[in-house]
This record gives sequence, C-alpha cells and structure tokens, in this order.
Amino acid sequence: MTISAENSLNLVAVAKKTRQAALKLAVLSTEVRNKAIEAIAQALESAKDEILQANVADCEKATTDGIAKPLYKRLQLDEYKLRDAIAGVRDVGKLSDPVGEVQIHRELDQGLILKRVTCPLGVLGVIFEARPEAAIQIVTLAIKSGNGVILKGGKEATRSCEAIVKAIKQGLSQSVVNPDAVQLLTTREEILELLKLDKYVDLIIPRGSNSFVRFVQENTRIPVLGHADGICHLYIDKAADLEKAIAITVDAKTGYPAACNAIETLLVHGLIAAKFLPKVAESLQKLNVELRGDERTREILPNIAAAIEEDWETEYSDLILSIKVVDSLEDAIAHINNYGSKHTDAIITEDAEAAQTFLALVNSAGVYHNCSTRFADGFRYGFGAEVGISTQQMPPRGPVGLEGLVTYKYQMIGNGHVVATYTGANAKAFTFKDLV
Repeated sequence: MTISAENSLNLVAVAKKTRQAALKLAVLSTEVRNKAIEAIAQALESAKDEILQANVADCEKATTDGIAKPLYKRLQLDEYKLRDAIAGVRDVGKLSDPVGEVQIHRELDQGLILKRVTCPLGVLGVIFEARPEAAIQIVTLAIKSGNGVILKGGKEATRSCEAIVKAIKQGLSQSVVNPDAVQLLTTREEILELLKLDKYVDLIIPRGSNSFVRFVQENTRIPVLGHADGICHLYIDKAADLEKAIAITVDAKTGYPAACNAIETLLVHGLIAAKFLPKVAESLQKLNVELRGDERTREILPNIAAAIEEDWETEYSDLILSIKVVDSLEDAIAHINNYGSKHTDAIITEDAEAAQTFLALVNSAGVYHNCSTRFADGFRYGFGAEVGISTQQMPPRGPVGLEGLVTYKYQMIGNGHVVATYTGANAKAFTFKDLV
C-alpha cells in the first residue's frame, strides 16, 4: 500500500485544516454547536434524493463485484434508514453537553483553586465499514463533543459517504462551525498515511475485523479505540424459562444477523437441551437459520451440520448459528471467555444467583440477563447514537457515545502561590476543601 509524496502532503494539509477547525469548535457554546447539528439534519433532509441515488449506485457496483451478503445488508441505505439516522442527529442535539463539566472543584488553600473540567479530545480518525449511515452518527457526535473528524468509510460505500459528507458540509456552512472540521478520505491508500498523523489526530477508531483492528494498532502511534469482531453468545441455563429463551434466541439471531450484536453461538445446559433444542431449532429454521452443532447437540438434532473448532471463533454476520451443549454455568462462562470477542453476552435463567455469577465473571463490555444481545447499541442505551462499540478492556467500553469522546484537563487559579510555601520545616498545610 503506497501513496505518492504529493498525496501525502495533501493529507497532512487536510489534517492541519481539521485541527485548526477543531480548536475553534472546542470553544463554541452548547447553543452554537446544537444549531450546527440542526443545520446538519436539515441539509441531510434536503439532500435525501441525492444520498439515496448514490447508495443505489454503490449497491449496484457492489453486486457486480460480488459483495458478501452480510456486507451488502450493511451497505444498503433506504429511505427509512436515512430517516432514522436524521432523527438520531436531532436526538444527539438534545443530549446534555459533555464539554465543560466540572468534575472536581477544590480549594487547595485560600485563593488556590483546582478544577478538573471535561474538554474535547481534538481530532478523531474514524475508519468504518460499509455502513454509510455511520458517517452521520459519527459526525454528529463529533460536533456535539467539540471534536473534528476525519472519516474513511468502506470502499463499497464511497459514493454514499461522499453525498452524505457533502450535505453535512453544506449544513455546517450555514452555521458558525467551520466545515473543515469534517473531512472524508476515499482511498484505501490514505489509511496508512492517516495512521502516521499523530501530530494532528488524537484518537483512531477502527470498526472492522479483529485482523484490521490489529493492523491499525500495529501501524500507528495514535491511541486506538478498537471495535473488532462481535462474537456474541447466548447461554440458556438449566433454570431458564424456555418460552422466554426461544423468543430471545430468535430475536438475537434473526432481527438483524449482519449486526455486530447478533449472537453467533448458542450455549445450552445439558439438563434442558433435549427439551429446548427441538423447539428453538424449529423456530429458527422457519426463519432460514442454518444450524451447526457439537456432537451432543447433533444427538438431539441429527439433521444439522457439525460444528468445527473454527465455528466457535467466527462472526458469521448471517443466518448461521453454532450450538453447543454444556454441563454447567461454569463451562458456559469458560467457553465465552475463551472464544468471545468481549462484545456482548447474555444468560437466560430464572436463577438470580446464576445470573449474578454470569454478570460478574463474563469478561465482556455488555453482560445481559434475560434479554437480547441486540440491545447493545448506542441509540438503545439512550446515547442518541454511537461512534462505535469498544471491545477493549480500558474505558470507554461498549457503545461509545459522547462521554467517550471527551477527556479532561486540570485548571488551577492562584494569586502568587508557590510550592515553597508548602515544603520544608515550616510548611503550610493544604486545606483540601471541596467546593460546591
């Protein structure tokens, strides 16, 4: 992957412009940023036909190129998806401002005041998959949190992203926010150059496969917030309500199988497997789900395919589900922690103690009891939208909304205070008094 020196310099210039625009954006008032967000929503509504036509062109090209079925579903942007995305823009505008929150307000001594105040990160570099509406969510969250953003969408969605960003910039041009705060890269070669721009970019958010996230981490000095595979599990405990378990299984697998929060593996306790598996298999197969099972599962469901080791570590993003029978809650937890991607995993049980054990010991960003993994979503969490889902151990974790796009700084105000006053034999004591 190479890029010419001229294009490299152009990308540096783009990053500089984004940085300069972000610095000005960071000090704008909540009201001004909210007005910019409304201007974005109106511009997207005005450009609806152009955006949808661009997406049709992307979909036709992708079909010719033999795009995988799950990726095609993510690429499609119909009138309803666009409408919901625009509604999401306005929802973000209604959220509390994450910038300028005073987290600590403390008197260290009389006239010496310390504050810890939230502030924008600066410039975000977001590399995302072929979901064009993700560009809308990401930009809106960036503007609300006072950050500039450089986007690189999937190659399949280039025309869609260009039409969306064009509309967004048009909207920003009607506001106080400089449109340079939002930039779009369109070639794969630009990714490596983006990863070198640690002088101008403060955080990289890659959304894609584990291998792609690792590639990004290994090729940049910029902090990386990783969203890799979504290998989500649903465990049906021996104390599960089976009708509840069937409904949740069907929802978690078939509602939107291409989503990263759809389940890929179903774990079933051995004591209820013979009763539960035929019922859930019937419900899933009516919806054209291909089932793959371990040896014990196939003793109960002999007509399904055999699951192999690779199945337990695969994100199908399709109507395929692997099933394994386990002997205990502990075995289910061990399987999830071994094969899972730390995204979202759920237990179905009426045993409160088993549920608490699962929630405590499964090492994932989202751990659920008696509900579908499909709730793992920034909008459904009330974040308005999400810039991505982080599967890393350190925060932010899970769906990343506004709170994950700000940091903080310490501000101190004194009146001629010097450290010497508080050191030595006659050192003065600090008051350390928290202020309202």
